[in-house]
Amino acid sequence: MAAKVAIPEYAATALEVIPVVASNTRATFRSHKTKNVQWRITQLRKLYWAVEDYKAELAAALQKDLHKSEFEAVLSEIDWVKNQCLWMIAHVEQFAKDDKLGAPFVPATFSMMKFRVKKEPLGAVLIIGPYNYPVQLVLDPFIAAIAAGCTAVVKPSELCVATAMVIKDMIEKRLDPNAFAVVTGGIPETEALLNEKWDKIYFTGSAQVGTIIAKKAAETLTPVCLELGGRNPAFVTKNANLKLAARRLMWGKCLNAGQVCVSHNYVLIDKGSTAAFIEQLKATYKDMFPKGAKASPDLARIVNPRHFQRLKKMLDETRGKIVMGGELDESELFIEPTAVLVDSLDDSMMKEESFGPIFAIYSVHSLDQALAVASSVHRTPLALYTFGSKAENKKVLHEMTSGGATVNDSFFHGSVGTVPFGGVGDSGIGQTHGKAAFDSFTHQRTVAETPGWAEVILRVRYMPYDWGQLRFLQRMTGKKPNFDRNGHVVKGLGYWLAFLAGLGASGAKGALLRWIVLLASGYWYQSRRA
Repeated sequence: MAAKVAIPEYAATALEVIPVVASNTRATFRSHKTKNVQWRITQLRKLYWAVEDYKAELAAALQKDLHKSEFEAVLSEIDWVKNQCLWMIAHVEQFAKDDKLGAPFVPATFSMMKFRVKKEPLGAVLIIGPYNYPVQLVLDPFIAAIAAGCTAVVKPSELCVATAMVIKDMIEKRLDPNAFAVVTGGIPETEALLNEKWDKIYFTGSAQVGTIIAKKAAETLTPVCLELGGRNPAFVTKNANLKLAARRLMWGKCLNAGQVCVSHNYVLIDKGSTAAFIEQLKATYKDMFPKGAKASPDLARIVNPRHFQRLKKMLDETRGKIVMGGELDESELFIEPTAVLVDSLDDSMMKEESFGPIFAIYSVHSLDQALAVASSVHRTPLALYTFGSKAENKKVLHEMTSGGATVNDSFFHGSVGTVPFGGVGDSGIGQTHGKAAFDSFTHQRTVAETPGWAEVILRVRYMPYDWGQLRFLQRMTGKKPNFDRNGHVVKGLGYWLAFLAGLGASGAKGALLRWIVLLASGYWYQSRRA
């Protein structure tokens, strides 16, 4: 199906057009049309059918750009986007509603002020996509921007030119052309876009480029959401199921030829289990690729020669031992799924993010050593994986910081598009997926509405100030701590009365407990008088 489809010829957007495109999206947002929730839903419905109708073109483009199989293109990109459209359509009205604010956020004294949070779209936004998932990681935030009521300019990766042109054709023909546009091109076009004023910039890619974008955005105080990467660790303890760990980690390095920001960069494994784990990796390889990886129609290729050479350099410079794979063919941009057993943290396989189908194996004597190694390699990776006992997995999650984590699998936490996903520290800023993505493009504006008759309550704020009025307000709204200056809870009468009252609220048991409370309070009162 994919091979017979015509793909538009690649052409970069003219630089002089970019300011006009940006100005149009800003003007459309100022018209307030995007604040209509039904308008947003209509655009999302149109996008759903656009993706469905362009399915063949998208699959063909992904095959051309990444040698991505049609199966993988549908599973991890096209169906993902369609499902996100349907999910957001079903929930956007709920997400866009005002949230009423009462207790415990607003004191009872001010409850008549009608405090609420109004969901406001941020405005005109810029979405810069990566090359590894050029459909999913461009259209997923785009869906959220539409749902939130923003206008948007999408900039697909210049490394996937076929996919970029299909997305441009699809969006500009099917959606509101005044609200949404696609800019194609490389560094000059991206720089021109960054010279425009945006209400938010959403970027997925490397930390190096993310830093450049964050600096540029800071010049105009533009907020950013940065989905970056990191050298992600996988922990395999002596109590792990080695067959399961090998199979699931191998999947994480074969999907999209390992060009996944959340795939593991290295495996930290108990020294006594290393040899057995390697044998399980080899067995998994034979199971997944019975005729070899190069002959498989399912394995994608590296995106371009530059990234092929980057990965080859890591393998050329390693002082470790290749224990699985190792075949390379630059003419096809093919790199075999490859595992390298290393014994130094200074090894090229440990110092750089692979972002490909290669990974290191590093033996450790204990889980504590593994945690120390992972923290020294990258303190805040985008993801981590842990295979071990329940207690060991809990220890890893407790002691190691990461953007997300999966226990007993590879990046399943990022495989469900409706739960929050994002980095932490230098692996990213902000969150995406589902409602978290909607919130990324939304300003939560607190609104209070004060009735005219409330003047009697508000007398305290007017000059001349009245200490009596302030003391009255303090009695009405003030709270007293139940702890001393050392931070210890003081368990006085109030604590025990609340405790006893909470034990039962209805029935004979509740009545009995209330009588106990009354008797206890009476006894305490008499003893105080005495």
